[in-house]
Amino acid sequence: MVDFFLFSVFEHFTDVSKTIKMPKGAEKTILDYKLTRYACYLIAQNGDSRKKVIALAQTYFAVQTRKQEISEKEYSMLTEDEKRFYQRDLTRKGNYSLNQAAKKAGVKNFDKFHNSGYKGLYNGETADDIAKRKGLRCREDILDNMGSEELAANLFRITQTESKLKKIIFLLKKRQTKLIITLEKI
Repeated sequence: MVDFFLFSVFEHFTDVSKTIKMPKGAEKTILDYKLTRYACYLIAQNGDSRKKVIALAQTYFAVQTRKQEISEKEYSMLTEDEKRFYQRDLTRKGNYSLNQAAKKAGVKNFDKFHNSGYKGLYNGETADDIAKRKGLRCREDILDNMGSEELAANLFRITQTESKLKKIIFLLKKRQTKLIITLEKI
């Protein structure tokens, strides 16, 4: 049985309620929640499968699980070079997505931003430190000189950072909306 105390409910069921204006100056709060994929999975697995929407969700997650199992089997049959190319492509796409989220969050110094991530993963080493340790030439990309496991670790770093940035952006927008509503009342 899963220990649900390991998971923060608020991380998976985020309150995105809105206040709307009603006639004659009244206001009404509309309750709404943003769900993570995991939250959707929990709802589908614990829902009444006689309801069409729950049955469809259960089928969706069963199909996705099977696809993942097949993908893992295929992945395990790849050579190290093929795994490395696959992980490098995922890392490249992840970095692009992370840069977009960082830009939206107002990051100006991308070198410093990315070095903070490397420092966390590599015990204080910057990208330059890693390149020197690996004996790379100037302008040679450190990510192009990593094995599949190291690339997977970097992909984890990238996806976790992007997720955190998106949560921060969401919370800032929510606070900004509440501030605007409060100022409108004044």
